[in-house]
Amino acid sequence: MAADFRLDWDRLARTGTSEALLCDGKSAAQIDAIVQHVVAGAGRLLLTRLAADKLAQLSSSARAVLDYDAVSRTAVLGPLPPLRARPRVAIVCGGTSDVPVAGEAERTLRFAGEAASRYVDVGVAGLWRLMEHLDDIRAHRVVLCIAGMEGALFSVLTGLVASAVIAVPTSVGYGVAAGGHAALNAALASCASGLAVVNIDNGFGAAHVALRILGATATTGDATTAAASDART
Repeated sequence: MAADFRLDWDRLARTGTSEALLCDGKSAAQIDAIVQHVVAGAGRLLLTRLAADKLAQLSSSARAVLDYDAVSRTAVLGPLPPLRARPRVAIVCGGTSDVPVAGEAERTLRFAGEAASRYVDVGVAGLWRLMEHLDDIRAHRVVLCIAGMEGALFSVLTGLVASAVIAVPTSVGYGVAAGGHAALNAALASCASGLAVVNIDNGFGAAHVALRILGATATTGDATTAAASDART
């Protein structure tokens, strides 16, 4: 089983963002083997897209060491670094249905020691909901704008703040919303300058873009990399 995977423990030092495990497409046996490998090396790992039914198939010893969140379908293995004193990232959601993607982004940031402020259900159908939070949102260096349906929130918000804005289209909607493609196209075609766009439902990727903008790394990253390297030698 060990031949099935090679973890990139040097990624944090090389790029500023850490290795993670995408669980989609992997068997429970493969995930279990990777978890046990990381535990043996005293490492840390973020697991994404881990469905509850696949979690249930893991060994009891693997489940015992994972901090699992069912809404975001993420799990954390190992200790979390201390949080920065003040959140530098705002997560702004068009609707409550966008919360799973927001949770993936927030947990990814938390794994790196970054806190986030969350503003949910502030879509443009009731613009006053966004406007009443606007001053607070503007206080953050990076904004993750998460929305499905027609994706109008991306352009509106980017035109109101000086922060870096990352659009995260979600597969929320029906009919011509087309599983998030309408929101994705709206983000890509936005006339609001300075808007960056990631793939549909990619909260993890958006969080890593934010981390690169901030230059943030987990405070325990170097020690983790060293411990993992020692375990392999």
